[in-house]
Amino acid sequence: MCDSAEAGDGGGAAGVGQDTEADSEPPHPAPFGLCESDSLEIGVTSEEGVSPTAKRFKMSEEELRRDVEPEKAHEETPAEENPTSPAQRSREILPCEEEEDQKDEEVTDEGASECRQNGDKGADAAEATPEEEQNESAESPAAGQHLGLDFTQNPTMLTGSWNEFSSVPENYLKGCKWAPDGSCILTNSADNVLRLFNLAPEIYSYNWDVLPEMSPVLRMAEGDTIYDYCWYPKMNSLEPDTCFLASSSRDNPVHVWDAFYGEVRASFRPYNHLDELTAAHSLCFSPDGAQLYCGFEKMVRVFYTDRPGRDCEERPTVVKKRGQIGIISCFSFSPCQAVYACGSYSRCAGLYSCQDGTLLALLPTRHHGGLTHLLFSPDGNYLYTGGRKDPEILCWDLREPGKVVFSLKRNVATNQRIYFDLDQCGRYLLSGDTEGVVSVWDTLTAPPDGNEELLQPELRFQAHWDCTNGVSIHPFMPLLATSSGQRQFPWPADSEGDSASDTEGDGAVAPQQESRQDNALSLWWAGPLGPSEDNQNRQAAAVEA
Repeated sequence: MCDSAEAGDGGGAAGVGQDTEADSEPPHPAPFGLCESDSLEIGVTSEEGVSPTAKRFKMSEEELRRDVEPEKAHEETPAEENPTSPAQRSREILPCEEEEDQKDEEVTDEGASECRQNGDKGADAAEATPEEEQNESAESPAAGQHLGLDFTQNPTMLTGSWNEFSSVPENYLKGCKWAPDGSCILTNSADNVLRLFNLAPEIYSYNWDVLPEMSPVLRMAEGDTIYDYCWYPKMNSLEPDTCFLASSSRDNPVHVWDAFYGEVRASFRPYNHLDELTAAHSLCFSPDGAQLYCGFEKMVRVFYTDRPGRDCEERPTVVKKRGQIGIISCFSFSPCQAVYACGSYSRCAGLYSCQDGTLLALLPTRHHGGLTHLLFSPDGNYLYTGGRKDPEILCWDLREPGKVVFSLKRNVATNQRIYFDLDQCGRYLLSGDTEGVVSVWDTLTAPPDGNEELLQPELRFQAHWDCTNGVSIHPFMPLLATSSGQRQFPWPADSEGDSASDTEGDGAVAPQQESRQDNALSLWWAGPLGPSEDNQNRQAAAVEA
């Protein structure tokens, strides 16, 4: 396993400038295909609509406890001394995987209305939790299974990673993304290194006082500035062949990294019309994982996951001088239809057919800056778009293309990507800003007539002291991951001939700028606050006995 990697001297976000080149590229082992002949069948669902791996988690609660309890004996080992890959902690995650399958079945049976009811019952779940835990130990991972997001109060910070990003000067983060199975977190930072953090097993219990600082179990170093990165959507820690991710960096091909060993599995090499290697500015796997979409200037190139190399399908976004111009900066796939959306630095978004890339609709230019992130709602009826140096997130009604239902206000005064995220039901939308504040909007409170009104946030809390550029919601637990940092531009030093008053004034400014630097990954609990004190005292007495 690759526990460390050489970090570059510097880096930066696309479009910001002042990037420096890294010393060397990551080691390239002998290239081989992503999967063998049978590996690609892992992510394919069966005829009943349930994936083969999902069927393995239909276990009783007693069986789950039997699997979890032996693992508790190893919790005393610090994470820094015994880093493990996602699969090595897979048995600790089984209860949560079972809950994910149960939630998927509920959403399938009840529809979108059930999602709204689950969100409305957050307070009831908090009251019912202590009663349920009278029959089972509060340390059981099953204790937090049926908890939903609760934003009636500020989330509780559990742990994070700070020292990891302080060894390199100005090593600010540039986003964080949960793995599709929720077992680990992936981060990108200015030193051009992708880091993988495992979710600590103590998170499943309420023993939050003993949580250590998070330490990466893998470091994957790119040769230059990382433009974009994404998980394989069918990733499952119990199936090693599905544990990989893709990244794109300047002057490099698209690399596919093994999430177990941190090695390059394969490369996709896009070439331009001059037969020169060109870097993709954005990446996204198709929902079934069979294709990898890459964004370029006026072009989308589609690679097939089982065929690494340079063979790809080219889909121009401008045909006969009509279409979506600019660099394709972000992707999002509709969860209900064979449609995907592309955002570009030309400040507009387009809807395309997945079959052949035909342009279906081009949304009006309403943003003040180039688009950096977009998301479909779970029902596929709405599209959320956000741009750089743009104070708004716009919600578009795709049933009437061009109609803005409402807008969300945030403070974005930087060119870097400021990610936002939706929960599984599409009710809560979360986004950070350049002041370190995370805002939470309840989309169900939007006016039904859609008068493009400004939707006020339900909750705002100070997550970091610097720019909060990444927000990611756990797939099935009330957990949030946030990342912070931005490129700092210090004031120029004054000459020696300045007066004493000027020197004192500069001395007051420098510490203030230094204190605002906050390069960190943080983990937050956004659910009920856990068992009652009586249950905790009863548990402590049982342990002493």
